[in-house]
Amino acid sequence: MSEAVAEPFEIAGRPVGPGEPAYLIAEMSANHGGRYEDAVAIIHAARESGADAIKLQTYTADTLTLDMDAPEFKASGKLWRGRSLHSLYQEAYTPWDWQPKLAEVAAEVGLALFSSPFDPTAIDFLEEMDCPAYKIASFELVDLPLIRRAASTGKPLIMSTGMASLAEIDAAVHAARSAGAAGVALLKCTSAYPASPAEANLRTIPHLAAAFGVPAGLSDHTLGTAVPVAAVALGATVIEKHFTLSRDTPGPDSAFSLEPAEFRQMVDAVRVAEAALGTVRYGVTDDSKASRQMRRSLYVTKHVRRGERFTAENVRSVRPGYGLPPESFGEASLRVAAADVPAGTPLSWELLGERAADAGEPTGAGEQ
Repeated sequence: MSEAVAEPFEIAGRPVGPGEPAYLIAEMSANHGGRYEDAVAIIHAARESGADAIKLQTYTADTLTLDMDAPEFKASGKLWRGRSLHSLYQEAYTPWDWQPKLAEVAAEVGLALFSSPFDPTAIDFLEEMDCPAYKIASFELVDLPLIRRAASTGKPLIMSTGMASLAEIDAAVHAARSAGAAGVALLKCTSAYPASPAEANLRTIPHLAAAFGVPAGLSDHTLGTAVPVAAVALGATVIEKHFTLSRDTPGPDSAFSLEPAEFRQMVDAVRVAEAALGTVRYGVTDDSKASRQMRRSLYVTKHVRRGERFTAENVRSVRPGYGLPPESFGEASLRVAAADVPAGTPLSWELLGERAADAGEPTGAGEQ
């Protein structure tokens, strides 16, 4: 697979991709706790915390699974082990009649709102809301008909890649592009809740971008903010993080979600990291100009009379850096003073007179 250049796209007018500030998504998921007023409060808090978008999930328990008691219909993992999938999704889902109203709230505060659809009926519903983008969850990455249906809307797709092989990702990207997606982004994701930083494997992010020619980022389930900031340093252009008003409020996702102050901390750290990345540059920066004087250079340490030879007894390499560079001592040691030179004078070429009568080859700075 040849390396390709990532193709940027827009979500609600906001450019997403290389060269742009990382696109920061606050995932509401189940953190509304079944209370509409909390869902509204989460949108406001996400906006105040610096998020670029708020993301919902559009499904019902019946569109995601079957109401069965067989073992394979029980949840696994650290948080939900043994729970019926149907009851878990019934608790976690966001009522569909809320979602158009939440989109209006988000628009009022200047926040993009989009969703993860889990079946074609959800896409049809979200199209009525004029959803500006779609998120394909890790578990749905192998549902190519769902990806094609979402892509056929002509909207951008952000797809998480948790558990997926390179071949499965390739198939999903091909499905999205061939069906007309306005853009594709891939998110590195560890499908564990919460996830261990040791399993984040963030070096996959630049590989995803290069392998598929798409903006790449991170859907993060680790605790804290260090992992997403590190991801941005590696080139992540999209960060998705679960968002809650308080982890003290019980819920399926609250344990690995960020509170508003933490999300703001992440946003600020990401923006600092982006500024620090800068460009490939050597030499003096604007901030370091004042530090030039702290470099070493050659200074006259004792009064030298005109015609007297410069030697290690009267010239040293010291700070500040206004004299000749230390490397010039070899040549200076062969010369006599062109004028009287007081102690504390930075040595310059103008002060070097003729070569001394017994001068040989330059000895070099190491001879001082």
